[in-house]
Amino acid sequence: MAHEQARFGLGVVGAGMAAKPHALALNALKDRVDVRGVWRRNRDELNQFCTEYGFPAAESYQALLADPAVDAILVLTPPNAREEIVAAAAQAGKHVLMEKPVERSTAAAERIVAACEGAGVTLGIIFQHRFRAASKALAGKVASGELGALQAVHLVVPWWRPQAGYYDKPGRGSFAQDGGGVLITQAIHSLDLMLSLTGPVKAVTALAATTGLHRMETEDFVAGGMDFANGAVGGLMATTANFPGGAESLTLNFAKASATLTGGNLTLNWFDGRSETIGEASNSGGGADPMAFPFDWHMAQIAEFADAVTAGRQPVSTGKTALAVHRLIDALIRSGKEGRRVEV
Repeated sequence: MAHEQARFGLGVVGAGMAAKPHALALNALKDRVDVRGVWRRNRDELNQFCTEYGFPAAESYQALLADPAVDAILVLTPPNAREEIVAAAAQAGKHVLMEKPVERSTAAAERIVAACEGAGVTLGIIFQHRFRAASKALAGKVASGELGALQAVHLVVPWWRPQAGYYDKPGRGSFAQDGGGVLITQAIHSLDLMLSLTGPVKAVTALAATTGLHRMETEDFVAGGMDFANGAVGGLMATTANFPGGAESLTLNFAKASATLTGGNLTLNWFDGRSETIGEASNSGGGADPMAFPFDWHMAQIAEFADAVTAGRQPVSTGKTALAVHRLIDALIRSGKEGRRVEV
């Protein structure tokens, strides 16, 4: 008789806005993942969340870390509350899967990555756009080399976030809580996906600004040019000031074909006249409701992380891969401030 695989034990920290797709994903994965407990500081909101999704409420974060059946901690707090949580998990020998960004600043993100490396625990970062069927299909074609050499890149993130109900919430769009604006909070998903397909950016020239549509400390509009390490060139535009919001799109122009990812779809146009479409039509959270997207991408990433930890390998999205997107964002913002080309 085959030995039944033990479920992967997970403790969850944080249960705010970002937690909904994770909760739905964890319930869909309950045969594979055992949610041992959820903890957040606000007890009433914790109990409400646990009742809604059928999870046990943890007595404290320390109780989660003391549970020998917890293999990993899923961290869903805002980025300003991460460093102590991750350090304690690493010290307790628990692996960590964490919402993006790693932290507000690259220096703090580097400390988190170093803490996990030093403790020998795996650190995964949630970048669910990599786990869309269309993204995975394109990654396979890029890896095979069948598209030829990459020549040019075009990324557009034309999103909308309202002042009322979004930026009016305390801390939203501030350096103290979020660490930045549209790049680190919204476009970071598309930038990470881009880097996973293109390889590193060498240098950028950018404009970063806050439009009159928002009252906020950080930027809501960034446009820039990119020089890639492999010789390709690219341009990007990312905003939360494009009412009513549209799907992000990434076009990669190769020697033999152009590939466009729009939301959850991949369109390939070959120079020889062929064209093909892969994927599924879906919302991406580009409009006023930031959570208006399916949870199956989160489900795929949580499952892949659990499989990686169980097998003793690194997951697809790690703290180290996330540092690359943090450094690109830093360069774009610095270029916008200083009005010059900046090396990444």
